[in-house]
Amino acid sequence: MKKADSPSPAKSLKTETGRAGEAAAAEYLAQAGIVPERRNWRCRYGEIDLIARDGDTLVFVEVRSRTNPTRFGTAIEAVTPRKCRQVREVAAVYLKQREVAPTAVRFDVVAVTFGSGGVREIRHLPGAF
Repeated sequence: MKKADSPSPAKSLKTETGRAGEAAAAEYLAQAGIVPERRNWRCRYGEIDLIARDGDTLVFVEVRSRTNPTRFGTAIEAVTPRKCRQVREVAAVYLKQREVAPTAVRFDVVAVTFGSGGVREIRHLPGAF
């Protein structure tokens, strides 16, 4: 019988980077007047990193974080067509469960790049997909 192992150091670092990226994205959006409402909303089809309000618009935000964009590609490059479809499917479930349709819906991407001193760059792409 295999004993349950703790997460590998690489997985722990990836999770930590992702959480730090989501926190940086939420703070960035709040400063821009986009009010975060929920983080890490999950259903059987997947997860939405951030759900926020921009006036009357409900914004579903995919956050991607990178510590080494030259080695693994930029954070924005990590948002694939498959990921866009998944976020749309999860958003549809969220809207159905709420039973109150917002006046408008938007899908944004926030790309967070970390450097040795913390956040090096944040790029926000409203209406990215």
